[in-house]
Amino acid sequence: MVENRRQRMQALLASDGAAHQSASAVSLACERCVLELAVSGAGATVLSKTPSGNGDGSTPSRGLVHATNEISAGLEDLQLTVGEGPCLDAFATGGPVLISDLASATPRWPAFTPAACDLGAAAVFSFPLQVGVVRLGSLDLYRDTPGPLTRIELADALILSDLATQGVIADLDGHRTEDVSWLADPHAQVHQATGMVQVQLNSTTDVALMRLRGHAFTHNMSLADVARQVVDRSLRFTDTEDEQ
Repeated sequence: MVENRRQRMQALLASDGAAHQSASAVSLACERCVLELAVSGAGATVLSKTPSGNGDGSTPSRGLVHATNEISAGLEDLQLTVGEGPCLDAFATGGPVLISDLASATPRWPAFTPAACDLGAAAVFSFPLQVGVVRLGSLDLYRDTPGPLTRIELADALILSDLATQGVIADLDGHRTEDVSWLADPHAQVHQATGMVQVQLNSTTDVALMRLRGHAFTHNMSLADVARQVVDRSLRFTDTEDEQ
């Protein structure tokens, strides 16, 4: 039965690809999630562990591959800004994160949950994009009303996450997983800004990213917008405060 469903999904994606020849396999998988799983939106994110200031390799860097709508893109950006959420948990554990009622998850993600609910998410589901033990990122789904995935929807989500993984591998051809320069996404600028703030503060990468996130959260901005200001040199960080 599972094999038949996989073959069906592959056929649907092939048909979608023929109709939209410029679309990547990752974006097609995200769009198919919305059509097949009764979710409101989907996003796929590539993650890689980069060396942190204490050398434990625990700081994930990210580039957004695709989002089906503005809310999906906002949820991805929010997780990068606050440093928590289902995407990061799925990447860290290698297993699905299934939250059918997001409002109840505030103790788990105290910064992410209220803001995600304000964006319009009522349920979130994240699936790791991985090959064996190698994790490449996550496939993230949301619903604007609470409710779990059905057994069949969960099975299809796992199939589509695997097919999205194949798309990521194809897109990564010729690039290392930590090289996000190939992504048409402003999050690549976050890494440049982090390096600049690290120099400004003479700090570790973790501290620099924490200061960027803190400024974004305090000023109700996206992390990408804060990074853009740093790169444009309209925002500079000092040891004690941020100064324009």
